[in-house]
Amino acid sequence: MLQLVKNTFNEQSKRLKNYMKIVKEINALESRYQAMTDDELKNQTIHLKERIEAGETIDQLKTEAFALVREASVRTLGMRHYDVQLIGGLALLDGHIAEMATGEGKTLVASLPSFTKALSGKGVHVITVNDYLARRDVDQIGEIHRFLGLTVGLNVPDLSPDEKRAAYGADITYGVGTEFGFDYLRDHLVNRKEDRVQRKHHFAIIDEVDSILIDEAKTPLIMAGKGSVHEGLQTVAKLIVSKFPTDAYEYDEEIKAVSLTDKGISIIEENFAIDNLFAAEHQVLYHYMVQALRAHVVMKRDVDYIVKDGKIELVDLFTGRIMEGRSLSDGLHQAIEAKEGIDITEENKTTAQVTIQHYFRMYELVSGMTGTAQTSRQELLKTYGMDVVQVPTNRPKLREDSSDIIYATKEEKYEAVARATKEAHARRQPVLIGTTSIEQSFAVAEALDTHQLPYQILNAKTVDQETDIIREAGQHGRITIATNMAGRGTDITLDEIAKEAGGLFVIGTERHESVRIDNQLRGRSGRQGDPGKSQFIVSLEDDLVRRFAKDRLEKVLKKVKTSQHEPVTLKEAQALLSYAQETCEGTGYSIREELVKLDDVLHQHRLVIYAIRNQVLDAEDIQDMVLPMVERTVERIVDRYLSAELVPEEWPKEEFQFAMDELLNDEVPLPDDLEQPEEVKAYYVNIVSARREKWIEELKNPAVDELIRDQLLASIEEHWTEHLTTMNTLKEGIHLRSYGQEQPVRMYEKEGFEIFNYTIAEIEYPVAYVLQRLSEYIMLDEEIEEMELDV
Repeated sequence: MLQLVKNTFNEQSKRLKNYMKIVKEINALESRYQAMTDDELKNQTIHLKERIEAGETIDQLKTEAFALVREASVRTLGMRHYDVQLIGGLALLDGHIAEMATGEGKTLVASLPSFTKALSGKGVHVITVNDYLARRDVDQIGEIHRFLGLTVGLNVPDLSPDEKRAAYGADITYGVGTEFGFDYLRDHLVNRKEDRVQRKHHFAIIDEVDSILIDEAKTPLIMAGKGSVHEGLQTVAKLIVSKFPTDAYEYDEEIKAVSLTDKGISIIEENFAIDNLFAAEHQVLYHYMVQALRAHVVMKRDVDYIVKDGKIELVDLFTGRIMEGRSLSDGLHQAIEAKEGIDITEENKTTAQVTIQHYFRMYELVSGMTGTAQTSRQELLKTYGMDVVQVPTNRPKLREDSSDIIYATKEEKYEAVARATKEAHARRQPVLIGTTSIEQSFAVAEALDTHQLPYQILNAKTVDQETDIIREAGQHGRITIATNMAGRGTDITLDEIAKEAGGLFVIGTERHESVRIDNQLRGRSGRQGDPGKSQFIVSLEDDLVRRFAKDRLEKVLKKVKTSQHEPVTLKEAQALLSYAQETCEGTGYSIREELVKLDDVLHQHRLVIYAIRNQVLDAEDIQDMVLPMVERTVERIVDRYLSAELVPEEWPKEEFQFAMDELLNDEVPLPDDLEQPEEVKAYYVNIVSARREKWIEELKNPAVDELIRDQLLASIEEHWTEHLTTMNTLKEGIHLRSYGQEQPVRMYEKEGFEIFNYTIAEIEYPVAYVLQRLSEYIMLDEEIEEMELDV
């Protein structure tokens, strides 16, 4: 471990030394650009583009490009990049993660590599935390780019397709990552190539990259159509589950998974008067009961979701924000609606999905910025190939990070938080209290109420005021309660009285699932050399301890001897908290690692399907694509019915003959002298090959070409939707099945491959079927045209 730390330190030092050398070169160019007129500066952009077209690389131009952006920033915004911001920009240009403390100006840093990479004309995407920041950056940082002659686009929800195309056509496009991901999915649901909005994925800069690539790694982006909903069954399932005794199910708090016990299964079978819940005919019932159980046990109100205006609104556990327009799939959303007694909406049936991680892995190069990534460096390096560069601060950090204060109970903890807040408030020091859920933020608020302290509360229920509340959190005497990292991306500026009182005092009320997230909360204080303080006030009853250190908690509690309101001073208590957090981090990493591997399997399927789809839309001539589908379909029918392990007399010839005649639209008897499946394949492939010239001629007709393309696109959409449902069901159950020494990922890959081959066959069959009947379609089309003319 020591050697690893030493190697990392040496690597970081070497990289920073190299960057400092380049910074000196950029600084040496400053006087040259300062002497230029505005027009001369703008012409430099044209000159740099011409050099790229002539064969020079981005690496050869970066010092001049960075110096040019710095001077443009001074003239447009009155802001000159610090040397450390140049270092951050160089790290981003190399596809690394620039770890920069809060308040170090990451937004301005992104202007350097985004301009430089945009010179190639391939487009750059800058991913922000929310729409507000994207709009702000387009207005502010976009001013630099527009001054230098580049175009800037904004990609937000609810734009028209033409507005989207214009945004993506810009040299630099700002927006939220989920919207880029959804546009990718939408582009693979269109039926005309002109309707696509994105171009190729060239370079992306992700702000708060650790949140997106780690914290949000479990949640895929889903495009969904509406499916049927069994409202009555949802209600009945809710009623049965709500009366379950605790031994009817098992709940694993560490991974938040719930499963039925034998008793739970018996209760369901008795209520529905059935013998076997796991029988094929009860598959829908089992699914609804499990989702009702998950809604009842796993999903917590005011933690995972809120009820607002008669609707279930999902809460992002890592930011405390409402996930606008998002809903849970596979009936879980409807199960929560039934639990809360509100109107049950239609179920979502997944038509397209991608994880945000797999979306960004499609870019030629991705880089990111954050204040906290070093503690997750190995995961980021292993999973995404992105190294972390720790950029020095522009000014020394003055914040005081105090050790945790631990209490035995939650009540004592909240009282201690209130007392510490009251003391700070008395000296007019601003206080930011971080909570892990809406529920916890209300508990803190109640504690403050008992001391008659004024406060602003920020969580998913007050998200509309997020930016204003956070911006004002540094004013003297302010007390702000914020769920997790709400307001992240908005600077907290101190007034003079607040600075004199010691700066922003950040109080954490519970250790998070990762040290990295703790550090994010601490980082809200002490920006740009400001004074500040951070302190975690926690308890031995906190969820993290209960979930991940239950086995050690009892031993520690036996040793705890404190008076009321006195903190626990045992070293074992601090060790317990660290153990719980380390266990949680390890569990979380294992889950994310396996999910990425599982999603890798589906992503490979997606790339194949989308490649086929793009070929349908882009191909000038579709015959080379569709004609081989007939031969493959013929061979599959032979494989399905005729086995080399059986003698011909044992073949199900009647079923085979019906299936083949149905496909070929003709009676073509199986010759008696063919005794091997391969001989049968060759016989029928020759028959369809003889029809090839006729199909080629028919496909020259634009109406026929359009018919086949539409049939193939419809077939892809229908069977890809079914494939996603099947693969999601397989993934949910893969850990419940025993395969001896085989790993779940290997089994998922193996079974997924078989399912995918079946899906391809299902996609190709309707095309092969229609090709056999083209003459009939053409005649029908001609008859319709004649009827229209007569009318």
